[in-house]
Amino acid sequence: MPERTKIALSDGASAPASEGAIVAGPGYRISLLTDRLIRIEWDPQARFFDEKTQQVLNRAFDVPEFRVVRDEHGIEITTDSLRLRYDERMPSTAGLSISLLSGATDVHYTTWRPGQQFPQTLPLRGNLGSTARTLDEIDGAIEIPPGILSTFGFGVLDDSESLLLGADGWIRPRDGDGQDFYFFGYGRDFSAALRAFHHLTGPIPLVPRFALGNWWSRYWAYDEPEYLALMARFRDDGIPLSVAVIDMDWHLVDVDPAIGTGWTGYTWNTELFPDPERFLGELHARGLAVTLNLHPADGIRRHESSYVRVAEAMGIDPSVGNPIDFDVSSRDFMGAYQDHVLGPLEDQGVDFWWIDWQSGEHSRMPGLDPLWMLNHTHFHASARHGRRPLTFSRYTERGGHRYPVGFSGDTIVSWASLAFQPEFTATAANAGYTWWSHDIGGHMHGVHDVELAVRWLQFGVLSPINRLHSSANPFSSKEPWAYGEPAATIMRRYLRLRHRLIPTLYTAAWAAHRDHVSVVRPLYHDAPREHAAYRHPHEYLLGEHLLVVPITAPRERTSELATVRAWLPEGDWVDLLTGLRYRGSREVLLTRSLDEYPVLARAGAVVPLDADPMSHAADAPEHMELLVIPGAATSTLIEDDGAAEPEPGVVSFVQTLQVRGDGLADITVVATHSGAPMRARRVTVRVPGIRGAESVSLEDGRVLSSTPLPADPEALAPAGLGIDLDDVSVGDGFTLRVSGVERSAAFDPERIFGQLQNAGIGYEAKRLVWSIVTERGSADAIAGMDLPRELRDAVTEQLAAVPAW
Repeated sequence: MPERTKIALSDGASAPASEGAIVAGPGYRISLLTDRLIRIEWDPQARFFDEKTQQVLNRAFDVPEFRVVRDEHGIEITTDSLRLRYDERMPSTAGLSISLLSGATDVHYTTWRPGQQFPQTLPLRGNLGSTARTLDEIDGAIEIPPGILSTFGFGVLDDSESLLLGADGWIRPRDGDGQDFYFFGYGRDFSAALRAFHHLTGPIPLVPRFALGNWWSRYWAYDEPEYLALMARFRDDGIPLSVAVIDMDWHLVDVDPAIGTGWTGYTWNTELFPDPERFLGELHARGLAVTLNLHPADGIRRHESSYVRVAEAMGIDPSVGNPIDFDVSSRDFMGAYQDHVLGPLEDQGVDFWWIDWQSGEHSRMPGLDPLWMLNHTHFHASARHGRRPLTFSRYTERGGHRYPVGFSGDTIVSWASLAFQPEFTATAANAGYTWWSHDIGGHMHGVHDVELAVRWLQFGVLSPINRLHSSANPFSSKEPWAYGEPAATIMRRYLRLRHRLIPTLYTAAWAAHRDHVSVVRPLYHDAPREHAAYRHPHEYLLGEHLLVVPITAPRERTSELATVRAWLPEGDWVDLLTGLRYRGSREVLLTRSLDEYPVLARAGAVVPLDADPMSHAADAPEHMELLVIPGAATSTLIEDDGAAEPEPGVVSFVQTLQVRGDGLADITVVATHSGAPMRARRVTVRVPGIRGAESVSLEDGRVLSSTPLPADPEALAPAGLGIDLDDVSVGDGFTLRVSGVERSAAFDPERIFGQLQNAGIGYEAKRLVWSIVTERGSADAIAGMDLPRELRDAVTEQLAAVPAW
């Protein structure tokens, strides 16, 4: 008989607050975790819990200074930031209040009371939201649930219904129906609030590097030759992939109706995949990680190859053939499921699992949502072969950020769906949930819309996870070549850009894991006191220095251009594709053709790229390109050896720019290394907005040549100055000096010429606009012309662009 595994959900240790942080009385316990974070428990029978919960893992904070005063009205507790007044009864609007003593930004709302309703009139004021379980069958927007961040400066994390992780390592319901909640009163210090949140609930895991490349996914009954031929077609077309997603037809789906449907399955369909290990090995040899789709709802039935092993492990007679229910509350079943169902498949080469949740929200244990158990166990079990854990599933509210990657569900193919996804993705950072994966291009329904497909893919490339996906409809597949030209070329270029961006994205993954800064986040995370940051929820920051302004509406047909309104934070910003430079702290209109997309870098940034988009996504680049945006800032590159618990190797790039009296400038980039060793590699540099330099050298005395580079539409790279550092020991650091730099013109007139050429307006109107451009006329001269608004916006935008200094 197979041995029963004692599966554990935790180490069994409790998570008490420091003893000196606790103030207790009849029926209540208050824990002052920080001067801005307070836990409040209420139970008439004083049943208080120090165990870890589904949501909370750590209550050990440094004890803040606080004062307690008791009188006939109850108690008053004051920290440097908060004042709590409490009548020592069941928490109520009348009996409990917490006021901000510092950090308040709304004079009308400085005090929180349980049950009080606060205005929700964003962008003026309101709760800033968190994220949701799924976008299944949504055509457009949903109402996003509240979170711990708000314009008022406070929010609540209610843990009252979380189950407990007991000393035996398993889960159990709480006794009674008491209250257990955490008050966050951090004002607009959102970064500090999120650091406290992650200290309390756990960090964002570090995803494997391969997860940051392009994923191919389709609900389609591929067989082995067809799937491998498709992977070869992608590679032959110069389109890199890093993850192969095999939907449900990998397993048996045509089963005896007497035992149910084939929606749930764990046994390879050998008619399609006669040798699973060979198939998985072929995908691995192509540099692809593999995930298989699961619908763990109907349990283990007698036709499954694992049935006998699971039945015997659970003490069930397999000869009877009764189905084994999928019981997430059963420790025996979950252990047998991991060991005898998934374990052998992982031994064959499955890297992680796509949990396509189909189990509802209830189980045999009151309060236990099957999705939480599925996410928790699949994530941790995926590390069994010494790998970094990963799963792929819908979001679960309690501690959901600890189980990447998120599957947002089966969305509708529409512009409305695309328009909502950027805001939904960025807002999830308020709950520490940074790894959403959407069905890029939409999953079902809709119509064949080439422009929609291109814009959705561009958004996907600049999202946390880029996974192309479609339904089983033969007309809805997402291969770029299915959309004809020029869309196929545009898509190919952006998919290559995704892989070039992996060094930047992986650095952002480390920042999320180590510093609690989400990969994608709303503008107000970095500019919390700028009202304009709240007016543009569709816009988001990507990584350390990038800003993305999604285009989510069709082009104007006469000009073939699309305009989107954006707000730029403080400082100068440079478009990575066009090279246009903008002043920050203001709203701008950004107008783009179908092959362009607004992704801007902060001035002074050094953006690390992989020069070879077809290189192995799981490895650090052998040839690294640094995109040096003229200005002054500090940037970071982080790499590691891919181990389950790696030590990071960190390179810090400090760029300075000094403008000389002769109008030229000197640019210096100092790279210093710390942490784990990093191997040498070839390094090239592109400096947009620059057309020449008097000299280029390294600190070791080497004199380097520089070459003016034109814009590279294939690499989606702007014009600039190119420098080849040859082989550089990144681990030793280096100093690059570019002296006597000559700036380029603020814009390229030929780009405007092309926009005029493509516009469906009269030739005389085109000539008049062109004469204004070539004679260096002002934007005011364009404003009064009878032109499509988008074309006028495009010309005005370029005339208003600024040079590098």
